[in-house]
Amino acid sequence: MSEQAQYVPGPASGAQVHKDGDKWTLILVRQLRHSPEKVWAALTDPAQLREWAPFVVDGGLGTVGSVNITWVGNPQPLETKVTRAEAPCVLEYGDIRWELEASGSGTRLTLWHSIDRRFISWGAAGWHICFDVLDRFLAGNPIGTIAGVNAMKFAGWQRLVGEYAQQFGVEGPNWSAPAAQKS
Repeated sequence: MSEQAQYVPGPASGAQVHKDGDKWTLILVRQLRHSPEKVWAALTDPAQLREWAPFVVDGGLGTVGSVNITWVGNPQPLETKVTRAEAPCVLEYGDIRWELEASGSGTRLTLWHSIDRRFISWGAAGWHICFDVLDRFLAGNPIGTIAGVNAMKFAGWQRLVGEYAQQFGVEGPNWSAPAAQKS
């Protein structure tokens, strides 16, 4: 059985929401066992992003300028401006902001992502899984990108979305995900 097939997301944690009317910002924090420089490379290098992120880019994100981002599930590339790139501390593009802070022998990684409030628990669950995949990739144990519909097929997806919905005080989604993989 592949590493990806054995993956099950852990419990919802490290997330909060900043609410401003219909504009909500997901704030997700994860402690990684890797240096800020190594994490920065994974956040900015197109080849490394393909290993864990829910999108692909046509250029590096490590410098201010324009890139095209293609999100999983949306084949239309979106021109996106990298507005801040201060290696290895702060990265901003589109409606996303990353902060990296050295913490012990690793990095405290914080993500801010503006998400439609109706999908905030899905966004939290999706990024939670991406962070798990990122951590494994950086540790030299890649399991491949798990995003979009593929994430929804994993055992534990509905549980994770429900946990974040409860944590954020929002109604959980009323849907049925594609058939879950057996763990």
